[in-house]
Amino acid sequence: MPLTIHQESPLTDDAHRLIEGSEQALRAVYTPDECFTFSAKQLDDPAISFLVARLDGHAIGCVALVDLGDYGEVKRLFVDPASRGTGAARALMARLETTARATGHTEIMLETGEKLAAAVALYHALGFTRRGPFGDYEDHPASLFMAKPLG
Repeated sequence: MPLTIHQESPLTDDAHRLIEGSEQALRAVYTPDECFTFSAKQLDDPAISFLVARLDGHAIGCVALVDLGDYGEVKRLFVDPASRGTGAARALMARLETTARATGHTEIMLETGEKLAAAVALYHALGFTRRGPFGDYEDHPASLFMAKPLG
């Protein structure tokens, strides 16, 4: 069965496992005051699209798109370490961009950190560029802010 991506509830067991994996990966390199994450409960909001990638029916990755009006914010991009290299992260981001365009967003933004080198490299490869803080974020030494216009 090929890789599939669908919008799902962030409250399922599969989603909880992926969100917890994401949280553990962040906590391995950042202190709690350096993490700006959303819990499964916070992701369960009509203004948020939570996407899950499945390979052979198994949930291997997730990403969320937060609708903030003119732009969308990327949250919780994560692929299970055993499934990295399958193209799931790129596929999740492609679906997120499609969702953002369909919602009328003109730009997508994200907050990440330099210590997540693979994620930063992926975002650069997908056309994201560095920018300053946005929304309610304050400038923080651990934060890297990026954006991509949707044309």
